[in-house]
Amino acid sequence: MSHAPTARTESGNDPYHWLENRDSQEVLEYLQAENAYLEAQLAGQHELRETLFQEIKSRIRETDLSLPSPWGPYLYYQRTTAGDEYPRHYRCPRPIDGSLSVDEDAEQLLLDPNILAGDGFLSLGAFSISPDHQRLAYSLDTSGDETYQLFVKELASDTVSQLPFSDCDGSMTWANDSQTLFFGELDDTHRPHMLHRHRLGTDSAEQVFHEADGRFFLNCYRASSERQLVLLLSSKTTSEVWVLDADTPNGAFSCLAPREEGHEYYVDHGKLDGDWAWLIRSNQRGINFALLFVKESSDSQQLPTREHWRELLAHNDRVMLEGVSLNNSALTLSLREGGLPIIEVRAHGQASYRVQLPDAAYSLYVQDSLEFDSKEIRLRYEALNRPAQIRQLTLANGAQRVLKETPVEGEFDADAYVSQRLWATAADGTQVPISLVAKRDVLGHAAPLYLYGYGAYGESLDPWFSHARLSLLDRGFVFAIAHVRGGGELGEAWYRAGKLQHKSNSFNDFIACAEHLIASGYTTPNQLAISGGSAGGLLIGAVLNMRPELFAAAVAEVPFVDVLNTMQNPELPLTVTEYDEWGDPHEPEVYQRIKGYAPYENISAQAYPALLAVAGYNDSRVQYWEAAKWVAKLRSNKTDDNLLLLKTDLGAGHGGMSGRYQALKDVALEYAFLLKVLKLH
Repeated sequence: MSHAPTARTESGNDPYHWLENRDSQEVLEYLQAENAYLEAQLAGQHELRETLFQEIKSRIRETDLSLPSPWGPYLYYQRTTAGDEYPRHYRCPRPIDGSLSVDEDAEQLLLDPNILAGDGFLSLGAFSISPDHQRLAYSLDTSGDETYQLFVKELASDTVSQLPFSDCDGSMTWANDSQTLFFGELDDTHRPHMLHRHRLGTDSAEQVFHEADGRFFLNCYRASSERQLVLLLSSKTTSEVWVLDADTPNGAFSCLAPREEGHEYYVDHGKLDGDWAWLIRSNQRGINFALLFVKESSDSQQLPTREHWRELLAHNDRVMLEGVSLNNSALTLSLREGGLPIIEVRAHGQASYRVQLPDAAYSLYVQDSLEFDSKEIRLRYEALNRPAQIRQLTLANGAQRVLKETPVEGEFDADAYVSQRLWATAADGTQVPISLVAKRDVLGHAAPLYLYGYGAYGESLDPWFSHARLSLLDRGFVFAIAHVRGGGELGEAWYRAGKLQHKSNSFNDFIACAEHLIASGYTTPNQLAISGGSAGGLLIGAVLNMRPELFAAAVAEVPFVDVLNTMQNPELPLTVTEYDEWGDPHEPEVYQRIKGYAPYENISAQAYPALLAVAGYNDSRVQYWEAAKWVAKLRSNKTDDNLLLLKTDLGAGHGGMSGRYQALKDVALEYAFLLKVLKLH
């Protein structure tokens, strides 16, 4: 039997601070020993892990063609091939008949990440075709730290040039001359803080903009009209937009409205009632955002000022305006009401309508607005029991057509699985939604249950389909999502009720969801497994300290569990930008508040459930040592003999190992761990 690695301690307030000594031999040997311990403890699960991997893989169509996207004279698409980790990128001439039929004899291979990756890590950042379709700009992260190298490929000759710039954020935005590229640079804290302009054929780049405030991220993109470039500067609470005519790339960006603390606004450019206009989504008239507009001045050099903004859609206390898409024929609103996403279309000259869908709980968003003159857009729709569909929506009349449904190979019957929406009552009386799925014959008696949560940054955990999850459901599991406060499922107020001084609501909501599932007979404490990643890992760490007896097992992926120490170190990547989410612990009141829930600080001498923690050594968002220190302290303090494992991916970052097969192997390991500790295998 392999013994758990012993982490030495040191004097001071942080006994495992030495694990932060990145690249030291001592730390690397310790992490390798933890990985070896994990493999030794799961040695009896090797056959099961392989079975799960093959099972999951068998449901996925390994050789497949993505839905082609028409743009200009071409169809652009991807093709996956059995055995390859990454999809290849192609294009072919656009059929004259307007169909989406791919002409394989005339197709052109644009990029093959399988060759670029070799045996190492690879993440593709930008993949941007120039407006004249002659060049491809792309960026690659080869370590997992989200720092990118920039490349331009001449598509006529297949000549590739690596641009001589470092510390890039991976973004690449074309001006309309197809010769000028804008890209972002990272500062020492891994924040996109500078925008540069590069002219092809030169070895230099001009600094266009520098954002000095450490809370703000910089992002450049093309507006829907393709006539304007938009530079968005945004913190967690405030934003500012600068714009530049895409036909004059050597010009200077102009500010649309100077930043005001607490004012978030986001813009797009397109047609409104036949006229060019700016559409502005702003929270200044209410936290759920209103939609404003301003017509473009007849003097193209004169940017409309703030006093010219007019209201197009008023703020609604019950409906969150999450996004806006527009093209030449319609305005599409992405809304959120009652915890569900809604698409509303306002076609020019037509009455507005909402897209009708078949399921009670689902995920829905505009995947592709296609070309600006297109009369259709594409929606992505899925549910816990329904594989993702790409639906074509005809904007003028709301007609829908399923263009592609993600296949599930082998025997699969969506009707054999039941999806439900439940509501738990939190300690303060708040109703918290739960999305749930199980095989029809599992419901009605207590079963093993996998409960997932996140609850931060206003991000919504809308129900999603998973090929891998079927391996749990078919073994009698129930899968549930706790939509706790701090997420965005019920609008901006729901988010604000789970951040800063209200963060404890996220933890209490999750516990209330677990208790509701137990009280309703879906599961029992000795069958309940919980999981979360990143900020969701903080959620898992907090509730394990608060109510460890409520759970049998936990999985925490790249968990943000050393929050107090991290937030006190402004030199770490992204710390300063996080003050608006968690607070600045240099303020005594905030320090005490974070200290009161920080998972690492609140470990105590008590029994804990079985735990698997996963870290990425090159993670620039949540440092590897957060999970390592947390596991070391748990191992030293807990009073039980339940399994405690740490897995550090030494060649990966925040998103885990790259490549689709490696990702499936990671899921198989997690599932095998759960089946072992729940005594189901």
